[in-house]
Amino acid sequence: MINLMYIVLTAMLALNVSSDVLDGFTQVDEGLNRSNSNVAGRNRALYERLEQFAEQNPEKGKQWLDRAGEVVAFTAALNSQVDSLKLAIVRKADGKAGDPAAIVHRDDLEASSAILLNPATLEGQRLRRNIDLYRHFIVDLIPDSLKQQTIAAALSTDNLDANGRPRLQSWEEANFESKPVVAAVTLLSKLENDIRYAEGEALTALLSAVDAGDVRVNELNAFVIPRSRSIMRGSKYSANIVLAAVDTTQRPAIFIGGKQLPEGSSLYEFATGTTGTFDYSGYLEVAHGDGSTTRHPFESSYTVFEPAATVSATMMNVLYAGIDNPLSISAPGVHSNQISATMTNGTLTRQGDMWIARPSAVGKEAQITVTANIDGTSQVMGSTTFRTRKLPDPTPFIAYKDAQGNADRYRGGKPLSKALLLSSPGIEAAIDDELLNIRFNVVSFKTVFFDQNGNNIVENSNGSQFSDRQKAQFRQLKRGRRFIITDVQASGPDGITRSISPLDVLVN
Repeated sequence: MINLMYIVLTAMLALNVSSDVLDGFTQVDEGLNRSNSNVAGRNRALYERLEQFAEQNPEKGKQWLDRAGEVVAFTAALNSQVDSLKLAIVRKADGKAGDPAAIVHRDDLEASSAILLNPATLEGQRLRRNIDLYRHFIVDLIPDSLKQQTIAAALSTDNLDANGRPRLQSWEEANFESKPVVAAVTLLSKLENDIRYAEGEALTALLSAVDAGDVRVNELNAFVIPRSRSIMRGSKYSANIVLAAVDTTQRPAIFIGGKQLPEGSSLYEFATGTTGTFDYSGYLEVAHGDGSTTRHPFESSYTVFEPAATVSATMMNVLYAGIDNPLSISAPGVHSNQISATMTNGTLTRQGDMWIARPSAVGKEAQITVTANIDGTSQVMGSTTFRTRKLPDPTPFIAYKDAQGNADRYRGGKPLSKALLLSSPGIEAAIDDELLNIRFNVVSFKTVFFDQNGNNIVENSNGSQFSDRQKAQFRQLKRGRRFIITDVQASGPDGITRSISPLDVLVN
C-alpha cells in the first residue's frame, strides 16, 4: 500500500504541487520507516535462529551462518550509504542542522540533484552500481525463481518507460533530477524497504537450506502474495497464490469463489471498479501420490481508492484572523468521511468536502491535527502549523458603471469623467487580489481640493457616501484638475478599523 501511495504521489509531481501532496510524501516516508524497522526486526530474528542452529550443530550450520553474515554485512553497508545520502540531501536543503525526520524545505527542487547528480562525486552512479551488485548477490542465494524475479524487479536500476522501452536518462537522473527533497527522501526510504525485503528473503532461503537435504515436509500452507493491497480505481489487482513446499512437478489447482484459475497459473488478476475494501477467499487443491487430494484454504483482502490529484496555487502557510479560511484536508488512501481534524488558536469546522479555519489570536501559530478512523481505531495522520496574521489593508476605490452598464472600480492612475464621478454615491474599500476578495466598511474620509491659488479645500464625510459639500466641489472641477481622497478609515470583518492609503482622482 505504501509503495503504491508513493507511485501516486510521484505522478502528481507533474502538477502544480500543493502542501497536501508534500504532506502525503511525508506520511508515506513515515510509513516506510516504520515498515523498515519492523522488517529489520524480523530479519534479526532469522539471523539469530541461524546462530542458534550453528551453535548446536557447527559442522552443518556454520557454512549457512557465514553466508548469512555476508548478507547482513552487505545489507548494512548499502543501507548506511542510503542513510548518508538522505542526510546529505536534507542538509543541502535545510543546512547543517537538517534532519530527515523533520524536513523544513520539503519542496526544494535542487538538493537531490546537487547530491546525487554531482559530476564531481558521482554519488548517484555509485549508488546504482552498489544496488546492481547487491541484487546479483541476493538473487544468487535464492533458489525460488518467482522470488528471484520479485527481488530483481524491486531492485532493478534499468531505466525503462511504462512500455519497457529504454529512456535517455540514467536511473539516477530519472529518480532524483529536480525532485522535491521530501520525494527524494521517500524514494530512498522505499529503496531501503526493498533492500530489507531482499535481505529477509535471502535469510529465509539460507534458513530453509539448513535442513533441505534431510528433513521431510510435514505441513503445507497456502499463501496469497499481492503486489499491493491498495489499488486505484480502474487499475488491476494482482496477486500470486502459492503453496509452500510444493512439488515443482505437481502444480496445485487453485479455486477462488468457486472458479478455478487457468491450469498451471498462480496469478489472480482482474480490473477493479468500485472503491472500498473487499475480501476474497478460496483454496488450493493438491493431489497426492496415493490418489487422494487435500484442500488448503486461504483468504486475503484489498482496498480500492479513487484516483486523486490536487491542483492549486502555491501559497505560504498563513491563516488570516477574523475570517473564514477554506482548507482542503485529505489523507492518501483514506475516505474523507473517516477523517477528523482539530485546531489550536481558533475553530475548525467541516463544510461538505471542505474545512473552514477561523483563527482567533493574531501572531499566534495555529496547528491543525488530522486523525483518521482506520478499522475502528483512531490514528493521527499528521499535523500542519500555520502562521496567523491580521488581514492586510484594503485599497479604496470609486465604484461606477461603464457605458455598457458593467460594474467597475476606479483606483486612480487614469482620468475619470465628471459624469461618472457625480453618479457615484461614495467610495468603497476591499482586498481584491489573487488570494483574497474581502470587502471593508468605509467609516469616514476626507477630500482635498486645490483652488487656483494653490490653497487646500478640505471637506469631510462621516461614512462612505460623498457629502453635499463634496459633490458641490465636484461640479466646480474643470477638465484635467485633480483632488485627493485621504484619511480613509475602514473596518474589516476582523473588527479592526485602520487608516488606508489615499486615492488620487484625475477628472476628465
